[in-house]
Amino acid sequence: MQPFPVPPDEIPVGGQWRRGGGPASACVDPADGSAVASIHAADSAQVDAAARAGAAAAADPAWRDLLPHQRARLLSRVADAIEDHTEQLALLQTRNTGKALGETRALVASAAGTFRYYAAALETLEGELPPSRGAHLTMSVHEPIGVVGAITPWNSPIASDAQKIAPALAAGNAVLLKPAEATPLVSLALARLAHGAGVPPALLSVLPGPGSVVGDAIARHPLVGKLAFTGGTATGRVLGRIAADRIIPVTMELGGKSPTIVCEDADVEETVAGILYGIFSSTGQSCIAGSRIFLPRKHYADWAARLTAAATSLRLGPGTDPATQVGPLATFAHRDKVAAMVDRAREEGAQVLCGGRIPSDERLSRGAYYLPTLLDGLAPDAKTCQEEIFGPVGVLLPYDDEDDLVAQANSTVYGLACGIWTSDYRRALRLARRVEAGTVWINTYKQFSISTPFSGTKESGLGTDKGRTAIRSYQRQKSLYLSLADEPIPWARVSTS
Repeated sequence: MQPFPVPPDEIPVGGQWRRGGGPASACVDPADGSAVASIHAADSAQVDAAARAGAAAAADPAWRDLLPHQRARLLSRVADAIEDHTEQLALLQTRNTGKALGETRALVASAAGTFRYYAAALETLEGELPPSRGAHLTMSVHEPIGVVGAITPWNSPIASDAQKIAPALAAGNAVLLKPAEATPLVSLALARLAHGAGVPPALLSVLPGPGSVVGDAIARHPLVGKLAFTGGTATGRVLGRIAADRIIPVTMELGGKSPTIVCEDADVEETVAGILYGIFSSTGQSCIAGSRIFLPRKHYADWAARLTAAATSLRLGPGTDPATQVGPLATFAHRDKVAAMVDRAREEGAQVLCGGRIPSDERLSRGAYYLPTLLDGLAPDAKTCQEEIFGPVGVLLPYDDEDDLVAQANSTVYGLACGIWTSDYRRALRLARRVEAGTVWINTYKQFSISTPFSGTKESGLGTDKGRTAIRSYQRQKSLYLSLADEPIPWARVSTS
C-alpha cells in the first residue's frame, strides 16, 4: 500500500497549490524516526492571500446562493471521497502520527461520517418564526460569518479537521485550516480530496507552520470572523485574548485531566479493559484521556494490582503492526517531555507501579516509545495529578466515600470528561450530575457520536462542537421584522391637514 499521493512540498493557498513561503519542516514517522516528507510552512503573506481569496469565494453567488440541499450534496461527495481513500489516508496518518492503523482507520471513518452528518443536518435544519408580539411578522435567519480560522492538533488530525471544516462549509463559510506543524500530511490530503469533490478551492486553504507565526496571523487577520481551536489551554488563552480584542466569536476545546471513577460494584473485567482503553489508547495523547483513576480505598490494593498487571501486558509497536495496542508518541520531543514529567512525579513522591521509562526492547529503540505507566502514592494536589501529561501515564488515587470522591474529581482546573464504572445506575447518574465535566461516560469510555454535542467546562474549553447546532456556531443570527400594520407608526404620523 502506498501513502496518499500528496504532491511534494505543496500547500493549498487561496485556490492554488504552491510551495509554502516559510521554512521547511520534516514530517517524521515516530515509529522509527524515518522521514516521511518535508513541507514548507505558510508565511504571513500566504495567510493574507488565503483570507482574501476565501472571503471573495464565500461572497461569490455561486457559493453564497447555493440552496441547503445543494451544499449538502457537495458535503456528501467529500464524504464519499474520504471513504474511497480510507486505506491511503489511514496509512498516511499512521506514518505521520504513530497511531495504530486500526485507530487511524476509525478516525478516517469518523471524518467521512462528519461530512455526511452535516450534509443531512443541512437538509433538515430549520429557521425560527418567533410568536408575534405586535403588528408584524418576525423571523430569525442565519447567515455565514465569511472566513473561519480553524486550528487543529497533532493527535487526531483528520477527525479534528472534519469537525471544524464540515460545519463551517455547511454554514456557508470559507475555512483557513492550520494543522499542527508536525502532522500536516493528512490535512493536506483531505484538502485535495475536498477540492476534487467539488468544494471551490479558495474556500479551503491549508496553512501549516508554527502557531506563533501562522496561527497568530490567522487569528489576527481582519477578514477572519471566527476562530475554532482544539489544543492546549495555554494556547487557548492566547487565542482567547486575540478574539476578545477583535470582538469575534471563538470555540475552544482545550486540555483535560479527566477522572475515571471505579465504584465498589463495578464489573472487574469490563472496568479494567475500559480504564486501560481510556488512558493508554492513542498512547495517552488525548485531551479526554482518563488520567486520574479513582479507586475505593478498601479495595485499592486489589484494583491497583489488576490494573498494573493488565497495563504491563499491553503490546507496544509500530502502528502498522496489527498486533500493536500502544504505538509511539507523535514526536520524539513530546516523548521526552512525557518522560520528564514522570521523573518529576518521582520527585513528588510517586511510586511507579509499571512503566516509567523508555522501553529497552531493541526493536523499539529507533522510535518515540514510552512504556504504559501507572503511578500511585501522590497527593491529589500534586502537580502530576493536576497538570495534563498527554501521554501514557495514569495516576491511581484512593477515595473514602462519595463526597470525598466528588471533591477530588472536581479539584482540577479542568472539566472535559469523566468515566464512571458501576452497576448501580442511580449512583452513576448522581455522580454524573455532580462531577464537573462536559462529557460523562458510564460503563464505557471514549465513545463519540458526531450527533452529540461536545464541550468542556472551566479551563477545558468554551463553546460546543458537534451536533446539529454546530452549524449555527459558524453563522450570524439576524432578525427580520415585516410589518403587518394597516397604519403608519403613530409616533411618526405626519399630518396632511
